[in-house]
Amino acid sequence: MGGEIVLWMLGLLVVLIMLGTHIGLALALCSGLGVWLMLGQLDIALSVLGNTAYEAVRKDIFAVIPLFVLMGDIISRSGAAGDLYRLCDRGLRRLPGRLAIATIAGNTIFAAVTGVSIAAAAAFSRIAYPEMKRAGYKQTFSVGVVAGSACLGMLIPPSILLIVWAVLTELSVGALFIAGIVPGIMLALMFTAYVIIAAWWRPEIAPAFSAPLVELTRSESRSELIGGLGILGLIFLVIGGLWFGLFTPTEAAGFGALGALLIGFLKGMRGHEILNAIFQAGRTTAPILFLLITAQMYSRLLALGGAVNYIQGLFMGIGLEPWMVIALMMVIWIILGMLIDSVSIILLTVPIFAPMAMAMGYDPIAFAIFGILVIEAGLLTPPFGILVYTVKGALPDKTVTLGAIFKGSTPYFMLILVAGLLVLLMPELATWLPKVML
Repeated sequence: MGGEIVLWMLGLLVVLIMLGTHIGLALALCSGLGVWLMLGQLDIALSVLGNTAYEAVRKDIFAVIPLFVLMGDIISRSGAAGDLYRLCDRGLRRLPGRLAIATIAGNTIFAAVTGVSIAAAAAFSRIAYPEMKRAGYKQTFSVGVVAGSACLGMLIPPSILLIVWAVLTELSVGALFIAGIVPGIMLALMFTAYVIIAAWWRPEIAPAFSAPLVELTRSESRSELIGGLGILGLIFLVIGGLWFGLFTPTEAAGFGALGALLIGFLKGMRGHEILNAIFQAGRTTAPILFLLITAQMYSRLLALGGAVNYIQGLFMGIGLEPWMVIALMMVIWIILGMLIDSVSIILLTVPIFAPMAMAMGYDPIAFAIFGILVIEAGLLTPPFGILVYTVKGALPDKTVTLGAIFKGSTPYFMLILVAGLLVLLMPELATWLPKVML
């Protein structure tokens, strides 16, 4: 009976979301109704869900999210992302398609201090695209590399998605952070290889050697070094502290926020701008934390109803092989990626998918990295790829169409799926580093 109630509540949840109900409110309503139907008494159901929400809020890991969001927002507002891009551009000047490669390199490093793909997409739409346009890059190619490489923000630590996944599955945040490093670098190298091959094969889309570098004044060079090298130092502080066991994830987030504040101050940020960054971090964090609280209630509903075993039994009952189940998960994630944001996708699916994957023998850490990759690929798919709309909204060139961005990002979509399958088939790509370092 419990499994059937869970299925009815899942159906109601999908209907509410399709009708435009806020995902957190839909989760709370379906969880409350489902637990009430299972237990038969409203006061007991409210007590169970209230305790669940209270225990969720008490977890100190929740402090990681606002601190990392604040760190990324300060870095983004300080102009350090532009400094980083220009440093990458100067270091890669002998490569064909150097501006596109600099965009990928900049996103790879910028991802390690923001953890949010949308922030990277918005930043590099304003920074990288105008430079590529000025150098004669084809429009579709330029916007595609901006949208595609922004996906690195959700894989390379500190990723907000990895934190949310860890909270839901009770995995170590530090282990997931370290696990994302090798696949993240691998994906960045795959993107870079594609750009080099494309620029060599079709020189008209990306001039082999772009416009000459502009000489900077001493003060401009100093500011660029502070921003670019400051980000590199911040990465070493946060990831290195976790790597060598100096910090817990929460402590790393705190030191990261302080380091970002120092960089922002050196870059000229003062009281009003810093306060705006703090307020924006709060506006970004509050909905995520509310979603996490309601997701814990949703997980309690699934646990009380035995949903995982029930749904797994349904799949096995119709003769699905493990690879078929994984393929079905991928299809669901990609379809959801067309409609809703990454955090909501994780909240809806991971409480069901992660235990099923473990029951089928997949490593939980490797499956987490695989899942993040597939979910991020969904953000590039038409008709409602959120990253594509972010790039479109942030671009200074309003002649760029959504179709051009979708077309340009298709190769990156395919490469992300390939990387995800490689991690699933060779879990050592994700698990080796955490075993060695933690």
